[in-house]
Amino acid sequence: MVDPDVLASISHDDAEWAPVGKALAALRATSTQEVSAAVRVAAELGIPVVARGAGTGLSGGANAVDGCLVIDLSPMNQILEIDVENMICVVQPGVVNDDLKAAVARHGLWYPPDPASAPWSTIGGNVSTNAGGLCCLKYGVTRDYVLGLEVVVGGPAGEYGTVTHIGHRTTKGVAGYDLTGLFVGSEGTLGIVTEITLRLRPARREAPRTVVGAFPSLVKAGDAVAAVTRDGLLPTALELLDRACLQAVEDWKHLGLEADAEALLLAQIDTPGESGQAEATATAEAFEGAGALWAAVSTDEQEAEALFAARRLAYPALERLSPVLTEDVCVPRSQVPAMLAAVVEIAERHGVSIATIAHAGDGNLHPLILTPPNDDAARVAAQAAFEEILARAIAVGGTVSGEHGIGLLKREGLHRELPPPVLAMQVALKQTLDPLGLFNPGKAI
Repeated sequence: MVDPDVLASISHDDAEWAPVGKALAALRATSTQEVSAAVRVAAELGIPVVARGAGTGLSGGANAVDGCLVIDLSPMNQILEIDVENMICVVQPGVVNDDLKAAVARHGLWYPPDPASAPWSTIGGNVSTNAGGLCCLKYGVTRDYVLGLEVVVGGPAGEYGTVTHIGHRTTKGVAGYDLTGLFVGSEGTLGIVTEITLRLRPARREAPRTVVGAFPSLVKAGDAVAAVTRDGLLPTALELLDRACLQAVEDWKHLGLEADAEALLLAQIDTPGESGQAEATATAEAFEGAGALWAAVSTDEQEAEALFAARRLAYPALERLSPVLTEDVCVPRSQVPAMLAAVVEIAERHGVSIATIAHAGDGNLHPLILTPPNDDAARVAAQAAFEEILARAIAVGGTVSGEHGIGLLKREGLHRELPPPVLAMQVALKQTLDPLGLFNPGKAI
């Protein structure tokens, strides 16, 4: 495929600020064999290869580089197996996250990883960035559910285009180095994932309870997050939305939300029975003790659904209004109040508008820097604020990316975070497994 309009449409992800190269051609792959053949030919011709899924990434990790072949894996969208007895499934990379959840639910099973983009993002993309999501506070991230992978590779595995399997189907397995864990989160820089074996969990027996707290400031909401951690509580999810995010969602979707505070915390408790009710009550009390304007355990499933829908819709709602430069820092949970205070101070000092959402319970903050269209001075100020937030996160013992990946936007931040010996090991892994530098060059490291 070489049509310029089609190439342009699949040459980038949702990271508005990341540079995009001009692809030479694209392949909408329908099988592992097609991917293998394409990689083999690309290697012979010296053409770099960039794999992509739904394009919902936020770091530029799936953006084309000049003269590359883009391999679109979204047509490979079959659920190949659901093994109820062993609680695993095997899927192609183009399967949409929510579609997998629905399919396994019909068998009484559950796939927990749930990025906010779950209605659109693909499992292959989730694997590429080691995506987290709302439930990862209690149930872990994508890597915790990937047992094995089919990958198209080159280098020491054989000629480029070699298809092999790494990992296993068993619950436990430590035979050799953890190559599966290495590939998860590698952003397509070591090879192309064409099949994924995932562990599943039993479906939850009861609908989760929702605890809502309204706060007079982001910092007070951060204090509540720290209080929940100190009290030994472990909600399924603990999410933060500020007033700007709530208002943007309400103006777009008219969900009936009222932004009567500067920030909301949404906790979800899925412990069954009386223990779950006690945990929900304790969470509400922690909110109040930290300075909430009010806190309540919601018994209205429709209200709870609207609130969590608002959390998932916050980014696209803001994206409608202006270009968005998205942060993805993660800090120790005890540092959440200080990091939120730093975001407010950095925004004021640089004169930029920052709306904030967060997987607050695990310290993963998403400050969203908004700029007026076609305002070069505002973009310079936004970039300065972006880099300073990265630096502040590193300074308090955090990391520059919790779940979005490094892609193109975070490479400088990564180099500041990693000690030189660690960065050297990262580079050596890339050079060893992909000696031609064929797979997604210039990304991640």
